Amino acid sequence: MNKMKLKSMLEAFYLEDLGDGDLSSDTLFTDDEGSFSFYMKEEGIFCGKGVIETGFSLFHPDIHVQVFAEDGEWVERGQRIAAIKGPMGDLLQAERVVLNLIQRLSGIATETYRAVQEVNGTGVRICDTRKTTPGLRMLEKYAVRTGGGFNHRNGLYDGVMLKDNHISFAGSIAEAVKMVKAKVGHMVKVEVEIETKEQLIEAVESGADVIMFDNCSPEEIASWIPLVPSHIVTEASGGITRDRLAEYGATGVQYISLGYLTHSVKSLDISARVTIGKGV
Repeated sequence: MNKMKLKSMLEAFYLEDLGDGDLSSDTLFTDDEGSFSFYMKEEGIFCGKGVIETGFSLFHPDIHVQVFAEDGEWVERGQRIAAIKGPMGDLLQAERVVLNLIQRLSGIATETYRAVQEVNGTGVRICDTRKTTPGLRMLEKYAVRTGGGFNHRNGLYDGVMLKDNHISFAGSIAEAVKMVKAKVGHMVKVEVEIETKEQLIEAVESGADVIMFDNCSPEEIASWIPLVPSHIVTEASGGITRDRLAEYGATGVQYISLGYLTHSVKSLDISARVTIGKGV
């Protein structure tokens, strides 16, 4: 994770929340010192150690942070995962932004972990998509890796993915691949999205580096996989849910990309319990 980018992101999130000041804490506290701890209210994979450490350090040099769980660690309900001590006003101003982030990241990491378990032993890799929350892509993709998954491309800039609309504008899969490969560097892979057997054959003949079976059934993928040469990477995507991962994992496809890991995941429940005037 890019620590400089994380710091910049957190600063922007705090500015959004604080505005011109904290009307609650600023009227209650001056330099009162206190402490609170973060506790898990449900079990799952923890993700966000760097968010906690960086988030609180931005507010005051005297804030002391201890994180008791590592990213990727399975944590139990009721487990204490962090303790923070310092000026109470600063602690309370930083609390909600940090909690919001680690709850979401832990939810993504946990759901990714559960998806990975569904295909355990098949050799299939679970990966994410670009269906991330605007502004949170770096963190959400980090959470996927924390849960044992892999990242698809990070954005439009680090890989070519020819979808149905690109192909329609270009006129055909063959023409779209030809146009792209004439202009991009040799380090850039070209992925083609297909939905039919005919499109698959055309993508193979056109020299695609990766073929995505989009909205195809497990039966279709299993029957078409033998048509794909071993040097071409295969991926399945399109509305695949956790309860069907085992089916898709048995098709012989190498990657399964899941949009729901980031666009509709449930945050893990984490709470802060405050103790004013006592040690961490």
